Amino acid sequence: MLAGLHLENLLPYSSWILNLILYFSHLGIGLGVAVREYGKLSNLDKFYFSFPGEVLMRMLKLIILPLIISSMITGVAALDSNVSGKIGLRAVVYYFCTTVIAVILGIVLVVTIKPGVSQKADEIDRMGSTPEVSTVDAMLDLIRNMFPENLVQACFQQYKTKRETVIITNEVDKNGTIPTEEPITMVMPTETLENKTTEYKIVGMYSDGINVLGLIVFCLVFGLVIGKMGEKGQVLVDFFNALNDATMKIVQIIMWYMPLGILFLIAGKIIEVEDWEIFRKLGLYMATVLSGLAIHSVVILPLIYLIIVRKNPFRFAIGMAQALLTALMISSSSATLPVTFRCAEEKNHVDKRITRFVLPVGATINMDGTALYEAVAAVFIAQLNDLELDIGQIVTISVTATAASIGAAGVPQAGLVTMVIVLSAVGLPAEDVTLIIAVDWLLDRFRTMVNVLGDAFGTGIVEKLSKKELEQMDVTSEVNIVNPFALETTMLDSEETETKKSYVNGAFAIDKSDTVSFTQTSQF
Repeated sequence: MLAGLHLENLLPYSSWILNLILYFSHLGIGLGVAVREYGKLSNLDKFYFSFPGEVLMRMLKLIILPLIISSMITGVAALDSNVSGKIGLRAVVYYFCTTVIAVILGIVLVVTIKPGVSQKADEIDRMGSTPEVSTVDAMLDLIRNMFPENLVQACFQQYKTKRETVIITNEVDKNGTIPTEEPITMVMPTETLENKTTEYKIVGMYSDGINVLGLIVFCLVFGLVIGKMGEKGQVLVDFFNALNDATMKIVQIIMWYMPLGILFLIAGKIIEVEDWEIFRKLGLYMATVLSGLAIHSVVILPLIYLIIVRKNPFRFAIGMAQALLTALMISSSSATLPVTFRCAEEKNHVDKRITRFVLPVGATINMDGTALYEAVAAVFIAQLNDLELDIGQIVTISVTATAASIGAAGVPQAGLVTMVIVLSAVGLPAEDVTLIIAVDWLLDRFRTMVNVLGDAFGTGIVEKLSKKELEQMDVTSEVNIVNPFALETTMLDSEETETKKSYVNGAFAIDKSDTVSFTQTSQF
């Protein structure tokens, strides 16, 4: 019975799927609260309970790699090198400007509301451990990952460096003598301790996770190259176009499982939370972050879109509703990317040449919500420790939060690692990041939603600014295919063209190679 149905008819992409996700989200909240109160599940039972949600996350992560590779290569190959450069520059400028605005907004709110003044760091329970991060090493690792040693390894691992303390041992010197050990002396309280320099060495290692930045750089160059190869590269372009279409079909299938997966994702997370009292203690801090995210997503981003595109930004945002809801539930902008593509292209009708080029880059470097969150968290921790930040330190927080958010991978809770970088830049205790870990899982979902919304608005804005270039490319491609006089000049210059006239229609000698112009003439 189903054999005669096409996949498009079987799996329509309609608004009722969005409604289904909304219903199941509310059902997940109710189920989580009920099981938490009356279920009394063990840790093992909680793990098994969340299994359907884990399957959804694995499905979405599975599709990230082929989607990024195919969309980036086909998007860049479809553009002229000059056009792709202009589009890329506009996208980066938009991302940078919105990130800076988000950081400034966060700092203004946290300085005005002062959520940490009425509390002390000792009053808040710490949770988790502090990631060991060096600012310089993290920035250098970001550049290293842009140029992966092994393309296959970049599909599942990222490169990172770690500092290890060098242990000085007794070694034989050049003269062959072994230095004698210094006698051990007891240090009395009245004696002053001498400063000793600790030596470190850098050790390279790989950590699990897709090196999205390296893949994007490679696909960008690869797409430009095969785009310039003409007919020779067309085979590869067709292959990656087919791969992209097939990937989107798989995404369409995943959409049908998403409501059930989201239900257990939400319920499982509610069951896992052990201390709800921490939300009361950090309530003002959470309100500051959420109000900043709300202002940025409801006022600033739509205003930028309205000024540049001159269209209703809220209608555009409603078209992205399923992607925003997915980002809120799974807290990963990279895993939301398949849904973002579908919403931008099918609901908001953004040019595929723009979405395929802009969205993968945006999911990697555009982190408005993360930048705002890090700026608020840094000033909040300073207020907890009764530290007054001067203008120079606030500027440092702004610059560091902007740079660190760009380096944050689009995976859950990557902001905690970059948070340590921001704290270290202004001399704040890095271990105080453990004060906000308890509520980070909730704030992470909202800032991810803002990140995805910023990416989506970026596609509409870049498309508007690049409208002339896209129309010029369309006209050029049509002329190359349709124009019957495209080869006329070269044909007139060659004497051989005069001998190619082989048959006569009426009074006109017609060249075999000019069948298009003959057809048009005969119609006249």
